[in-house]
Amino acid sequence: MSLLLAILIGLILGFIGGGGSILAVPLLVYVLGVKPVEATAYSLFIVGIASLFGAHKHYKLGNIDFKIGMMFAIPSFIGVFASRRWVLPNIQNELFVFGDFVITKDLFLMVFFALIMLLASFSMLRERSISKQTKDNQQIKIIIDGLFVGLITGMVGAGGGFLIVPALVLLSRLEMKKAIGTSLMIISIKSLFGFLGEWGSEIDWQLLISFTSLAVIGIFFGVYFSKFFDGKRLKKSFGVFVLLTAVVIMLKEFFIF
Repeated sequence: MSLLLAILIGLILGFIGGGGSILAVPLLVYVLGVKPVEATAYSLFIVGIASLFGAHKHYKLGNIDFKIGMMFAIPSFIGVFASRRWVLPNIQNELFVFGDFVITKDLFLMVFFALIMLLASFSMLRERSISKQTKDNQQIKIIIDGLFVGLITGMVGAGGGFLIVPALVLLSRLEMKKAIGTSLMIISIKSLFGFLGEWGSEIDWQLLISFTSLAVIGIFFGVYFSKFFDGKRLKKSFGVFVLLTAVVIMLKEFFIF
């Protein structure tokens, strides 16, 4: 089951330029028994490598805008590196105590991750209108969005494609296929840069390499089959799945012990 889900992560990344990585952390934590903090680090590597292969495929198809991609990527990998290097290590193991109920660092990360999943699902399910903006405002918003996505990526290990793709479409006026390809380039850069913050930590390389290899296989299929499927319908279906997964995580963390 875990092998199929690893392939599914790459498949979804290839289809819609994001979203698949949102499954990596729950899979690593609940199925493979990896601790949440380690799972967010592993997810950065898995998503970064898989997205790199996907970006290469999209590059050959002419679906990457490097200028806009780097405008988003530079503040993004600054955010993710800062988050992994300084923010996450300084979060205490026990944050709050309410009687017998203790909010630990692991619990906080999983609940925060579930909230990000809810945001992701709403982003995928909601139709966004395009507003008129000046070029300067667009560039400033892209930079701010890049920094924000980087911080979120560092905290929860998600690639952030569910935030990047809409931003590229709405702020940069990229067509959907170019937004997907550019998103994969951005995700690969910032995720791998964020993983560098874990260098020197104890890492289960055997698990990481085998899982990543399956995700890479999935992303090749995702990029190929994306030419034959309705992206909007697929995105909404996955949005529902992400929403349900977020609810399950909340229930598991608060009510199932």
